[in-house]
Amino acid sequence: MKRVHLVVLWHMHQPQYRDPESGRYVLPWTRLHALKDYWGMVDVLRGFPNFHATFNVVPSLGMQLEEYANGRFNEPWFSLAFKNAEELTREDKAEIIARAFQVNQERLMSRWPRFVELFEWSRPAGGARALVSFTTRDWRDLQLLSQLAWMEESWFQTDDVVSRLATKGKDYTEADKSALRKVQLEFLGLVLPVYRDAAQRGQIEISTTPFYHPILPLICDSDIARVANPGTPLPRRAYRRPEDAREQLRLAREYHERVFGVKPAGVWPSEGSVSDMALTIAAEEGFQWFGTDEGVLGRTLNVAFLRDGNGVPANAERLYKSWRVQLGGNSIVGLFRDHHLSDLVGFVYSGMDAKTAAADLHSRMRHLGETVPGDQPLTICLFLDGENAWEYYPGNGRAFLCEFYGRIQADQDFRALTASEAIAAAGEIPTITGIFPASWINANFDVWIGHAEDVAAWELLWDAREAYARAFEARKQGRADAPTETALKEARESLLAAEGSDWCWWFGPEHSTANDAEFDALYRKHLTAIYLALGQVAPEELAKPIKRRPEHALQLAPTGLLNVTVDGRDTSYFEWLGAGLYSPERRGGSMHGRVFYLHELRYGFEEGRFCVRIDPFSEALLELEHPEFRITIGGEEEVTLVVNLERGHVQGFAVEKDLVCLLNPKLVAEAAFERVLEVAIHKDLINFKGQSKLRLGVALWHAGLPVDVLPAEGFLDVNLGEENSAWPPEP
Repeated sequence: MKRVHLVVLWHMHQPQYRDPESGRYVLPWTRLHALKDYWGMVDVLRGFPNFHATFNVVPSLGMQLEEYANGRFNEPWFSLAFKNAEELTREDKAEIIARAFQVNQERLMSRWPRFVELFEWSRPAGGARALVSFTTRDWRDLQLLSQLAWMEESWFQTDDVVSRLATKGKDYTEADKSALRKVQLEFLGLVLPVYRDAAQRGQIEISTTPFYHPILPLICDSDIARVANPGTPLPRRAYRRPEDAREQLRLAREYHERVFGVKPAGVWPSEGSVSDMALTIAAEEGFQWFGTDEGVLGRTLNVAFLRDGNGVPANAERLYKSWRVQLGGNSIVGLFRDHHLSDLVGFVYSGMDAKTAAADLHSRMRHLGETVPGDQPLTICLFLDGENAWEYYPGNGRAFLCEFYGRIQADQDFRALTASEAIAAAGEIPTITGIFPASWINANFDVWIGHAEDVAAWELLWDAREAYARAFEARKQGRADAPTETALKEARESLLAAEGSDWCWWFGPEHSTANDAEFDALYRKHLTAIYLALGQVAPEELAKPIKRRPEHALQLAPTGLLNVTVDGRDTSYFEWLGAGLYSPERRGGSMHGRVFYLHELRYGFEEGRFCVRIDPFSEALLELEHPEFRITIGGEEEVTLVVNLERGHVQGFAVEKDLVCLLNPKLVAEAAFERVLEVAIHKDLINFKGQSKLRLGVALWHAGLPVDVLPAEGFLDVNLGEENSAWPPEP
């Protein structure tokens, strides 16, 4: 049997969850995976000193881990999970129901019968029954168990507090919650040091990824997607910013050197995405090796790696080696993962007994060493996510990892090496001139640019990038209207974050999560923050969700003409009787994730006016200083009524027709706010000639940012005609 050099790379990544406006962590996944995965995945190697591995730490993750470690983070779910149960508001309880059960039910929740019991009790009526039936004891148990489930596996045996709480299982006290909170805060400070220690003792190598995890080939030139898939839809204007790709790599290298004390030798390009231009920049920036998938190598060499019944791929002698990619005067070494074996770890072995699964993986690789032709050792690469797979394994996968590491360490025919060690031990490395442009998923880029939603996201990014470029040039020329250096730096940070791959991962049909709305809103906030930093008005398009999943809403068409007194309150029961209604299923408030400020919308016709009423979530709206409502009515032309509030009253309003501001708005419209916003626009201002319907949309802006919109899809269709209790169409 030939010697097998095994390269295991665990990829650790989370996008930047911190809201650029509020500083809040919109989603808790960095903290929760830090508690459950990031520390333990390195610490478990202490028991296997001869097993070397590579850990890829994305800088945007590391930056968040640093903030969590210092304890000065603002994560509302953390605060709510440890809030005194007797002080929970109805809004708090609704948020707990939405968040607490986002955990693997089979492996994590099922450990505690009380957790399962609370889950089952919460299910009727979408959690509504729990809001009124749960006792303080129920809420307290749910708060603690929702956090305990994410603790590092070994701490259930070794930490006194975690062990005691896990054994107790129910009837927790506020003192129990405080104890767990203290443990979590202490634990978060241990994560990055354990990586530094393991690297210093030589057991692991730490590689990096472009700072905010962008798809580098698409940042260099989005048109490259057509090489892998000629049918990929593309933005109408190509995104070509190789200088941004270079900056993402340079910032990653600088961050890595600051945190881990050495320059990274290797780079895991985001999602294994490569192209000649991207790798040329990486080589020029000093990176010595990169990793990607066997599908990229197959398309580069124009060969297939189809497996036989024993799992041995065709052309195996080409797959199980490193390759030097020559790019003009530069070169960089590539390592190519075994897609099949990596997927067995990621998706199959979780359903097997740990010893059986580890034995199967070990025997498959031994069989490769016995059958693949050639004289040199085989370099077998297992590259995969180092966090998400384990919640599907019993015991968070620790038993499987220990069994696997132990088998490899005890086998004299195997050497588990870091990526750099494997390259050094490989002997002669063959050379290829160039790489096929693709990612690790289907050897193309379709996940990130293959759908209309992806394209829309790229178009918005292009606009924001151009706005930044113009501002940068103005500063360079010393123009009086140029932004300050500080403003440019803030805008640049938001731009680089918006270039990350995670946003388009959730757009399109391939992937979905309970947090789709949060990801969508956070992407648009990063873009709007660019304009805000530059002192510009963000496009109203950024108020509209990209993920076009229709909002569940009660919709009623108008049933009669109205007679409205525009005073901002319910003047009488009959005032809005007969109005059309758009009332989505939303939770108000400003605690977590997607914040909703607009509750519902009423609209309808008088003989000579079109009337709109907007009911906000009052408490949420109070958090906004000087909010601005924009009510747009579209006929042949668009008319927009812009209403500014100050201290809960209308400070003033303007009327725009086709983007031209009218001089005397009070002659053509009325607006008032007290508990609700009521507006009326004169019929003569709305050009509906030749139209069978109007379009109606409402956006709420704050500090130059669009923060909410009704309806979520952008506009309501309002049919004309007396049969619709509306004005008759004009020919």
